[in-house]
Amino acid sequence: MRVERLSRDKIRFFLSLNDLMERGIEKEDMWRDIPKVHELFNDMMDQAYQELGFEISGPVAVEVFALPAQGMVIVVTRGRTPLPPDLDELDEDMYELEVTLEESDEVIFRFSDFEDLIQGTIAVRNLLPEGGRVYAYRDGYFLVLDTDMDTKTLQQGIAVLTEFGEPSTTTECVLKEYGKTIWQENALPEILRYFA
Repeated sequence: MRVERLSRDKIRFFLSLNDLMERGIEKEDMWRDIPKVHELFNDMMDQAYQELGFEISGPVAVEVFALPAQGMVIVVTRGRTPLPPDLDELDEDMYELEVTLEESDEVIFRFSDFEDLIQGTIAVRNLLPEGGRVYAYRDGYFLVLDTDMDTKTLQQGIAVLTEFGEPSTTTECVLKEYGKTIWQENALPEILRYFA
């Protein structure tokens, strides 16, 4: 489980499928209100406090993005609204969750520079020889892969790409609208053709 600060009141967790399996949680369980999920959330908040000094109380917005063959990205945002007067006497550790769940049919990776994208593409050329779209957006390069391939091959490709970039929750719609399209189709073989 990795945690990073996005802003003063917002953090992001990346949970791999192994992180979920170690806790006996299936991806589908994140949609349910069960003790294992509550325990996972408490562990996440403990880790956020220990690593980033991020504390929560009061309202919290939680966005859960299920990434195919990868795991989940969970974004936690602290609310700034005070508790109503009748709740002021409650324990300070009390928090209120507002959960949003999203699932994608695409795998999207963000690379901090173009060289990382090239090296990642070279590393997966035998696993993912075709497909992909590339966008430039907010000082990064985004590789979008469809998930209509063998799951094991996709998982292996994702594992390799994770060495060069990071999974992203930015949607392809946002990339098309606000980013710059570099390759609209077959980006992987095109990158190899020009840069390998």
